[in-house]
Amino acid sequence: MKSDFAARLLAWHKRHGRHDLPWQRTRDAYRIWVAEIMLQQTQVAAVIPYYQRFLERFPDIATLAGAPQDEALRLWSGLGYYSRARNLQRAAQLVQERHGGAFPRALDDIEALPGIGRSTAAAIAAFAYGTRAAILDGNVKRVLARHRGVDGWTGTPAVEAKLWRIAESLLPGDAPAGPAVADEPAEAIATYTQALMDLGATLCTRARPRCDACPVAGDCIALREQRVDALPSPRPRKPLPRREVRVLMLEFDGKLLLEQRPPLGIWAGLWSLPEVAVDDDVPARVVARFRAAPGPVEPLPAIDHGFTHFLLTMHPLRVPLRDWPPGAGAPGIQWFTREAAMAAALPAPIRKLLERT
Repeated sequence: MKSDFAARLLAWHKRHGRHDLPWQRTRDAYRIWVAEIMLQQTQVAAVIPYYQRFLERFPDIATLAGAPQDEALRLWSGLGYYSRARNLQRAAQLVQERHGGAFPRALDDIEALPGIGRSTAAAIAAFAYGTRAAILDGNVKRVLARHRGVDGWTGTPAVEAKLWRIAESLLPGDAPAGPAVADEPAEAIATYTQALMDLGATLCTRARPRCDACPVAGDCIALREQRVDALPSPRPRKPLPRREVRVLMLEFDGKLLLEQRPPLGIWAGLWSLPEVAVDDDVPARVVARFRAAPGPVEPLPAIDHGFTHFLLTMHPLRVPLRDWPPGAGAPGIQWFTREAAMAAALPAPIRKLLERT
């Protein structure tokens, strides 16, 4: 079954797979790495313009390693999961320090870099070096859970371990894991890895899978048992807690006040609007914190934003200031023109708020 599975997948990909994505047809490990990090939890269509802009500004590891973090975050703004950008830059710095600026070839060395897990390391190594190693991203978990009829939520250790064993057993070829020594095996593992990703992204989708066009449908257990919609088992759901906060659009002399978020936590390092508790006396807080006299406060429509572990409701207030005393404010606080604010590294919901006001 192993060789047959891979052979069918390779034949399908040759005719129906994706071949013209910006990060394909290259063996440049840096470009492949950037793409794989951006594609974590983000769809291909959303990634493409970010990927192109990012590489225009940071064409190699050395450029990214030496850039200000705020600039890397600015080019990431809107992609979400900003720890990916911080980890990407920190990893580039470690590649400079530990590997002389050359992206490592060994799987263990790749996986040791910040923000790179086992599956991402394997994907980078397969595409860049032809390394024979299994991947297991979200799409691949769904494909294998259905094809092999694996019950249970794929995030549990036992189910994930079973899927890893299946993924490894289906790799094409019988050579031990490691960098390929010939062009043909290298091309085969890279193509197989891309084919598996494409199958999950285009046919074996979460909703409305196209089983009639699937190259491995003939021995798919979920299809045979009519359990395609039931597999993989959904993640156990718990009600997400909701948090509420007021965000202040402080305006003075045609400019907007932004505050840089702390280096750890939600939206770390990004520029955002100052926050206060929902039950705070806003004018008093503005006077106490900024030593500035606020004008009439204007409530704006609330904004909801979902994180992995909680839901956030932001209640924006437009607060014009009558003055701005010399020396007011604090480190990490800066006035921006509206144009400069929109070019800064902003969280997506803050950007949307500014766009509509």
